[in-house]
Amino acid sequence: MTFQAPLPSATVAAILDHADEFVALRRKLHSEPELAYQEKKTSALVAERLRSWGYEVAENIGGTGVVGTLRNGLGEKSIGIRADMDALPIVESTGLPYASIRPGVMHACGHDGHTAILLAAARHLAETRDFSGTLRVIFQPAEEGGAGAKAMIADGLFERFPVDAVFGLHNWPGVSAGQFAFLSGPAMASVDLAIIKIIGKGGHGARPNHAVDPVVAAASLVMALQTIVSRNVDPLETAVVTVGTIHGGIAANVIPDSVELKVTVRTFNEAVREQIRTRIIALAETHAQSYGATAEVAYPRGYPALINHAQETAFARQVALRHFGIDRIQSDFRLITASEDFAFMLEARPGSYLFIGNGASADLHSSNYDFNDDILPDAARYWVALVQDYLAANEAPRTNEPATGPTP
Repeated sequence: MTFQAPLPSATVAAILDHADEFVALRRKLHSEPELAYQEKKTSALVAERLRSWGYEVAENIGGTGVVGTLRNGLGEKSIGIRADMDALPIVESTGLPYASIRPGVMHACGHDGHTAILLAAARHLAETRDFSGTLRVIFQPAEEGGAGAKAMIADGLFERFPVDAVFGLHNWPGVSAGQFAFLSGPAMASVDLAIIKIIGKGGHGARPNHAVDPVVAAASLVMALQTIVSRNVDPLETAVVTVGTIHGGIAANVIPDSVELKVTVRTFNEAVREQIRTRIIALAETHAQSYGATAEVAYPRGYPALINHAQETAFARQVALRHFGIDRIQSDFRLITASEDFAFMLEARPGSYLFIGNGASADLHSSNYDFNDDILPDAARYWVALVQDYLAANEAPRTNEPATGPTP
């Protein structure tokens, strides 16, 4: 890969000159959040801005997704940059002047910031056209549990808008503001949901011998599920099994007919993912049976593990190193057990998902979270540098390679 010279001071100045505009745009998005697949105002704003800058714009991809295309020069390569747009069903408690005006809906994960970052970069790239090839800016709906990436892919995202590689970015609280972090191979966990219904026989709490108590069976099962990671999964692998809810019964003196448990499962390895699914189902059925009850298990699959491709991740890191310096790269960033549907895009195309520190902010999905506007200009500069380096003039097309990297 042939890198261009570090971003010239004129480029940095141009992005900084527009920083206040995009901070204001970010805060507008924050004040008007929209849930998954409801991002109509957001996507309309994105589409309008992109068109005004000369992009070819396609809307309603995978629901409310937007793709902007910008071509320049004779380069044969193409690159995709993705930002997510949706908000969360959370009541905001920040008290900020630009806090959500929509009760119970909040940008508590920084997708407002991600959208503004990519728009800022898209504007500069359209104005300067200092690349040779095809740029696709992908604004995705429904990352928060709605699998918007999967919906866009199913709607022909990469067939209609082909890319040689695709990249994404997420802010990360607790990492110093503006620090970049990269993980090659497994980076974020898969997520699945087990819904277990223990069915017994209801009765009077004073005469448990006439009933089959599903509460006792469920309580025993909760403890048994904790042995999956400690006694079934290879100790060198990483996995999480969490029982998040238990619902059953309406009165202290009544044994209910059934109890429902909901379990979240996180893994970084497909074999471990399947192993845990098999063990949860087996334990639920056998534990229920041992108490004279029965179990019904639904196991909807969520997002796969996010596996960064080695070559693209090395390239992405080199972009940060060359344009920002070694002091701006976080050296001890660790695996993340949260999940991200950009994983579907990385299953379909080579690429990498990177992180930028949000500073000492509240955690993601907190009602007190707010995106750090100070990192917006540098994050936009990074996207500009990545595109310019990847689509450098007269560079030969790469050969796609599968993701590699050790499983943690």
